[in-house]
Amino acid sequence: MTLAPTDQRRLSQRELEQALWSAANALRGPVDPGDFKAYVFPVLFYKWISDVYDYHHQQAVRDLEEDWSQEIEDEDYQTFFIPEGTHWDSTFEVTKNPGAALNKALVAIQEANPGKLAGVFGDVNWANTERIPESALRALMGVFDKLTLDPAHVSGDMLGSAYEYLLREFAEASGRKAGEFYTPRHVVHLLVRILRPEPGDSICDPACGSAGMLVETVEEVKAAGGSAESLLLYGQEQNLTTAGIARMNLYLHGVEDFEIKRGDTFREPKLLDEQGRLRKFDIVIANPPFSLENWPSATWAKDPHKRALGGIVPPAKSADWAWIQHMLSTMKEGTGRVGVVMPHGVLFRGGREAEMRQYAIENELLEAVIGLPNNLFYSTSIPVCLLIFRATKPQAREGQVLVVDARARFKPGRNQNSLDDDDVKAIAGAYERGVDPDDDDRINVRLVPKDEITGNGYDLNIGRYIQTETKAEADVDAALAALREAQERMDTARAALDLRLKEAGFDA
Repeated sequence: MTLAPTDQRRLSQRELEQALWSAANALRGPVDPGDFKAYVFPVLFYKWISDVYDYHHQQAVRDLEEDWSQEIEDEDYQTFFIPEGTHWDSTFEVTKNPGAALNKALVAIQEANPGKLAGVFGDVNWANTERIPESALRALMGVFDKLTLDPAHVSGDMLGSAYEYLLREFAEASGRKAGEFYTPRHVVHLLVRILRPEPGDSICDPACGSAGMLVETVEEVKAAGGSAESLLLYGQEQNLTTAGIARMNLYLHGVEDFEIKRGDTFREPKLLDEQGRLRKFDIVIANPPFSLENWPSATWAKDPHKRALGGIVPPAKSADWAWIQHMLSTMKEGTGRVGVVMPHGVLFRGGREAEMRQYAIENELLEAVIGLPNNLFYSTSIPVCLLIFRATKPQAREGQVLVVDARARFKPGRNQNSLDDDDVKAIAGAYERGVDPDDDDRINVRLVPKDEITGNGYDLNIGRYIQTETKAEADVDAALAALREAQERMDTARAALDLRLKEAGFDA
């Protein structure tokens, strides 16, 4: 096996990011930017595990000297096993049918590490030259071949940050398609800071996408000086490619002990205990797909895990409260807390969604509603909110719901708005203190008595409770939010229709 060069200098963060982005650009033209992630991440991860394998091999040979054996090295030094003939160098040397060689290597590595890497590389057929021409594949691999991604040349923090950089760039490139796998990091950081993960906590994201929320809990515990290794991390993701990206993300951030399951959280929840019941977690956190229509509403009342809390089945055309029901069903008694990103419609839509708001409020589960600015996400421009639930609310907040209006607290951008560190700190601080900040007129806070919410028919529209707006303005605010949601649904339906027509040969 060819050992990784030891004389190559360490890359700077910017140089590493530029090199990774040039790898994506090698695909530009034959591959849709929305699909870059399916091709770039598996090749990046393959190069990384090969380089790290070489690095640990050098360590083993140096440490063990004449006592070295492959068995000792595999047991004591290596994280992943790379079968003979499947190392990066061996695959990169293949010039005839390189896609077939890459397919063979990745399958062999997955099979050799079933408990760790099964399915991690996704389902791309690298030998399909119509999807990725050999010239593009060679160019992609050529960029990575110039890099050495072992700990001597790239630190784990650098590699994790570079991975996040790629996720962000891919989200910008793929626009609306980004919503399935990426939540802006400033939103994740705010939600995690509010939930305050602690060493030893079990944390689950039932719609984990690229695992950004799980990674952020690790970073939050590290920043507080705690042991991130003590966290128990779990996730479920339906999309095969995205589930692989999630696992790669955790590995590249130095997390080796986690459980990511692939499957439909509604139809087949896979994070179960030994008795086949839903596992319970200290923290359940998610940014699920907004207003999902394809969910099993017809069978929800008879769900074997009894997730239809209060006997309430959310509307067939919107799974928003069904996600919340699932999350509440997996929250530990006593210590459990739930944080979820939702469209504003969950706050005021009527019918069974109003019944779920009543259930959450009357059972002292809903602690806080936090309104965030418009246009924070790549996949939608509609306003979003954070809902915070607790198994046991703080005594000072019993019989009340904290409403935080932070819709004016943001940094405007050309294509998107964002929250910087000061914004995150200010919004999190307003939530923690539960009172209006004296020095910040862009955040308004109020503890709203349950009786007042009951009198409003369990309508949680922020404008009803924050005194900067009149009731009439609140009604207009809700109507505008509903209109934006309807427009988004119409745009999505129109795009789906256009795709069907194109597939049927009716080009517009």
